[in-house]
Amino acid sequence: KKNKCVLLLGVLIPNHHTPVLAESSLLKPKVLIAFLARNAEHSLPYFLGCIDRLDYPKDRIAVWAAADHSMDNTTAMLQEWIRGVTGQYHSVHWTSAEEPSSYADESGPKHWPDSRFSHVMKLKQAALQAARALWADYILFVDADNMLTNRRVLTEMMAENLTVAAPMLESRVLYSNFWCGMTPQGYYRRTPEYIPIRNWKRQGCFAVPMVHSTFLVDLRRSATRALAFHPPHQDYSFPLDDIMVFAFSARQADVQMYICNREHYGYLPLPLKQQQSQEEEVESFSHTLTEALIDYLMMPSKYMHHRPKPLEKIGFEEIFLINLKRRFDRRDRMLSTLAVLGIDFTLTEAVDGKALNTSRLLAMGIDMLPGYKDPYSGRVLTRGEIGCFLSHYKIWKQLGLRRVLVLEDDVRFEPRFRSRLMTLLENVDRVRLDWDLIYIGRKRLQVKQPEPWVEGVSNLVHPDYSYWTLGYALSLQGAKKLLGAQPLGKMLPVDEYLPVMFNKHPKEEYMAQFERRDLLAFSVEPLLLFPTHYTGEPGYFSDTETSTIWDDEATATDWDRENDQRRGKPDGQGRPTPSGSAAEGVPPLSSASKHREEL
Repeated sequence: KKNKCVLLLGVLIPNHHTPVLAESSLLKPKVLIAFLARNAEHSLPYFLGCIDRLDYPKDRIAVWAAADHSMDNTTAMLQEWIRGVTGQYHSVHWTSAEEPSSYADESGPKHWPDSRFSHVMKLKQAALQAARALWADYILFVDADNMLTNRRVLTEMMAENLTVAAPMLESRVLYSNFWCGMTPQGYYRRTPEYIPIRNWKRQGCFAVPMVHSTFLVDLRRSATRALAFHPPHQDYSFPLDDIMVFAFSARQADVQMYICNREHYGYLPLPLKQQQSQEEEVESFSHTLTEALIDYLMMPSKYMHHRPKPLEKIGFEEIFLINLKRRFDRRDRMLSTLAVLGIDFTLTEAVDGKALNTSRLLAMGIDMLPGYKDPYSGRVLTRGEIGCFLSHYKIWKQLGLRRVLVLEDDVRFEPRFRSRLMTLLENVDRVRLDWDLIYIGRKRLQVKQPEPWVEGVSNLVHPDYSYWTLGYALSLQGAKKLLGAQPLGKMLPVDEYLPVMFNKHPKEEYMAQFERRDLLAFSVEPLLLFPTHYTGEPGYFSDTETSTIWDDEATATDWDRENDQRRGKPDGQGRPTPSGSAAEGVPPLSSASKHREEL
């Protein structure tokens, strides 16, 4: 009579004295990550570092990797990584073809003959079959030079509940991993829908005829049984190309492809042309990596040895990097970025305007240029601007160096920065150009008239009135001229002082304060440096504008948060804010492959 349970309609119901146990959570879907690596020694450490950091249970991930026809250390590096991660993932499968190191009918490492396309298609088909054999719920195809900086990319793509979904990846131009238009023959077609999606003016998931490089396939969908890379569909009659063949099979199976840009997911480099070299591919990837470093801490995988690039001065006697001691975030990013570019430098501690009090300014003989007012806000000089000026001034005083490069710590580098700058210096030396200062990065303010080109030197102009001191080359003769004008007692912002000294400032009353204005100034064109952030963008902060006025510590300035004329970007993108740190976070086959590049 003390039964603990009651049998009702065949169901055993516990009485109120017995607790009901909650159901356990569901396991995450099983996913196979598939990638192919060829001559990827330069990208593998960072690519695999992103894979390591994915926010997804590793025991629910299977890895399928292939290395083939490589002339570098790709295979050994991949083997090292596999040894390090074995036991963490559900399973790791890899295949390798060491010999030969090239295809018989290819003219170079970036040439895609039919034999190469066919081999790649067979490898991707093998990965697809492996995922099906493992009863994987999903397969993620990803190129070994794509960097998935969003750690939740797998979860986010699965949540879209689509058969084929690609996270939109960013490059330095409009190129990305999708097409919005396609001709009846399967080639790329330019459409007006592309740019608003690529620039995040429209956000969401969008039906497109082609995704490539990185995309997720939901293998639980019955229609995916018909998806294939090899052999091509029986009705496929176009050139061999793995992405075109797969897209065709998707259309034949009534499977819609989608590109998703709700968040920022990662980066991909531009595809190279057939005649380009392996060295150019390395340089292209290095630039992509420096772009990622602006918002993420890109660490190579800890499961493989990473050999840093040798550091060089690239034609300068010294390279100075100006950095405020308290801005360790910028310092760390620039240390990583310059290491990726292989540039040796000297870190110069900036003068902190916040630490400058009135008595110290008087002791240094600092006074503002009479009548100076900021041209946009109307305010006087700030202590942040004084600190910035003194930081550059400190470098100018290091006499004895014939040629130096000065860099600020909030710059982003243009593609092939290193080789383009070295070529420019060689051309300047070849024609024996007499120069004092060469802008590497600036904001041109006089745009009504074109700036005249320098005769005999490619990519060099005579600059007009300009803002910003992002980066410039300075000669010993130029440093002496800048110091000789004795600017501390009649100070204005350093980026306005320079145009005064080469006689291009629009304010005659400012220039009248300086007798000699014969600085021989030039500028790289197109520019090689730009700001990492513009006014109003997430992550923007100015230590010169957010300060106090020079002669009154009690009067704060925060002008540039409400006005973007001086430092603003003309036409910003609607790029989503990166969702946290990533630390702990093309082949020109006639008209087929060349259309992978959108711009």
